[in-house]
Amino acid sequence: MPAEPLTVAHVSESQLLSRIFPRLNTSASILLGPGDDAAMVAAPDGRTLISIDTQTQDQDFRLAWNSGYRTTGFDVGWKAAAQNLSDINAMGGQATSLVVSLTMPPATPVAWVEDFADGLTAAIVALGAPDCSVSGGDLGRGREIAVTVAVVGSLGGLEPVLRSGARAGDVVAVAGTLGRAAAGLALLESHVPVTEWTAEQRSLADSQCRPTPPLAAGPLAARAGATAMMDISDGLMRDAGRLAAASNAVFDFDPVALKGYAAALVPVAALLDQDPMPWVVGGGEDHGLLATFPADIQLPDGFTAIGSVQAVAGSQGDGVRIAGQAADTVGWDHFAD
Repeated sequence: MPAEPLTVAHVSESQLLSRIFPRLNTSASILLGPGDDAAMVAAPDGRTLISIDTQTQDQDFRLAWNSGYRTTGFDVGWKAAAQNLSDINAMGGQATSLVVSLTMPPATPVAWVEDFADGLTAAIVALGAPDCSVSGGDLGRGREIAVTVAVVGSLGGLEPVLRSGARAGDVVAVAGTLGRAAAGLALLESHVPVTEWTAEQRSLADSQCRPTPPLAAGPLAARAGATAMMDISDGLMRDAGRLAAASNAVFDFDPVALKGYAAALVPVAALLDQDPMPWVVGGGEDHGLLATFPADIQLPDGFTAIGSVQAVAGSQGDGVRIAGQAADTVGWDHFAD
């Protein structure tokens, strides 16, 4: 009989940490890393960006999907890093440090935890955040896996790009992808066996499990004069509604531009008997950037124009439109039924 896997119930916290620490990358921004009660991180800009995000088993990911795909520790670690790096990117900054809290049942294999640490490091390196390190964190016991990551970052001398600066006449643009993560989620939840997926279908699932936010785009947008910006995590329409409300404006999207993103998803949509457009306008977790720019400047590399900003006198920002017609702010809501 095969040997029982080593689980976190079989090792002490210090033994588990000794397996995690060597897997974490370090950078010059970390003056004092894991091992003490707190880390010490350099802040050469004099200002610090900070954000926090949580993934919870069966709410934000499943360990086993209908398709037969099994979420790995690497997947969860990668996504935990990616979604937090994206939040700093959305302000025009660059991440410098992550602090990670991992809660898990005692039956969790030690190999899963090691894989999780590898995923964190791999995402930081592959996504292009060389100045970022995992500087510390916490391990805990619970009924389900939950990961909370706090990230700090630097503006590098730039001004932060807020949600509230969009102005009438600005161009609305996107960096990154739209709809791929939602298509991947639909595939994961389908009964199309993972063993039968094509390379493109696996790539769509990876967009959900291992998103690739365009980290170079945030600082580029800030330098180019972006007037407003945010990470697209809960769907284009819902997040556009938030950006529009903060700027007291309306965003009007070009349906032709949106259909361009949907066209690439037609094959998997046909396989699943679905319409790809809801993935594009309502699907989140691609972690691209939604930004506005003055109409008289050239969009920075990686950004594609998808609409324009309109002023709405006396309103608090009444949302989004497509070709002038009111559109629902569909998307992900953590507290919806």
